[in-house]
Amino acid sequence: MTKERISPRIAAIAPSATLAVDAKAKALKAAGEPVIGFGAGEPDFPTPAAIVEAAVEACRDPRNHRYSPTPGLPELRAAIAAKTLRDSGVTCSASQVLVTAGGKHAVYTALQTIVSDGDEVILPAPYWTTYPEAITLAGGVPVVVSATDDQGFRVTVEQLEAARTPQTKALIFVSPSNPTGAVYSPEEVEAIGRWALEHEIWVLTDEIYEHLVFGEHVFTSMPALVPEIADTCIILNGVAKTYAMTGWRVGWMIGPADVIDAATNLQSQSTSNISNVAQRAALAAVSGSLDAVDEMRVAFERRGRRMQSMLSEIPGVRCLEPEGAFYCFPSFEGVLGRTLAGRKILTTLDLAEVLLDEAKVAIVPGEAFGAPGYARLSFALSDDELEEGVSRIARFLA
Repeated sequence: MTKERISPRIAAIAPSATLAVDAKAKALKAAGEPVIGFGAGEPDFPTPAAIVEAAVEACRDPRNHRYSPTPGLPELRAAIAAKTLRDSGVTCSASQVLVTAGGKHAVYTALQTIVSDGDEVILPAPYWTTYPEAITLAGGVPVVVSATDDQGFRVTVEQLEAARTPQTKALIFVSPSNPTGAVYSPEEVEAIGRWALEHEIWVLTDEIYEHLVFGEHVFTSMPALVPEIADTCIILNGVAKTYAMTGWRVGWMIGPADVIDAATNLQSQSTSNISNVAQRAALAAVSGSLDAVDEMRVAFERRGRRMQSMLSEIPGVRCLEPEGAFYCFPSFEGVLGRTLAGRKILTTLDLAEVLLDEAKVAIVPGEAFGAPGYARLSFALSDDELEEGVSRIARFLA
């Protein structure tokens, strides 16, 4: 009997569509093609100089050349707890913080820690591509609850209740949202938190875009509004988006003591401690000024409004103004069914392929986010590239 070379569990993982699109765009660019990429979910700004300098100094310190505690440097854990109180209004101790290898690792570790085989995890869609894969890897079952642009891409308590079963273990909650840029109001956040509390459902609240909110919209942390859920809530966060540190790979999870202890045990047998140099950089970030963050937010807000305006002028395209993060999530349903460059465009997968081949513009199709007919375009790129890229889309679809 021939044994399988690859574990079925691992073979079933779908590759990250966002990383795949970004890699293809970069490869074409390296080959000399004039590609403009709207695929990457990372700020186009450099990491602030003071953070970089902290890392340089950390490299020279022999203490950072050795193993350090698995859950993170004590100073960083304390600083994250202080930052969480400052930014989210949530009180926690340093012992409730586990430092992970980026926000994605925090998602994976949290789900591995609390989800058992057959547990259902409610997942509002459109969702970030990693969530369903991480749920499945933990033995869980993603239960997708879809919200369209008609409802601002925000699910309701009624929708969540309709999806709840005796097997429901957790809810993944994200605001501001990747990929839609939607921001839940404080009233909506509290209502969902109260529903989860009533039914003893865990909440994994991803707060990675907390500082990127625009206009009158505000970020609110669910455990701050519903402190009673603290014993069944895990906060996921990191330095990637706020401080333009996607490549530094430092994230964290905050949760009840028993969950953090168990997650620490898991990490001790997988990654052990996160890079000390990166942790020292993260310490400088979370304990430092937010001035650079404010500058980035202003730029992102301006770009988001411009992108939404340009996309909305394209026949067959409709696009909500982003409320946070750095993405537009337009509907291309009015374009589907057309023949473009000799190809019949039936899905946004088809559209993304033909746009990259013919217009040299990379977008991420909505199928990757559980939302066929839509696509994600990041506006974390220069104003000139944004204008040129959307103009190419408009000319191609004219």
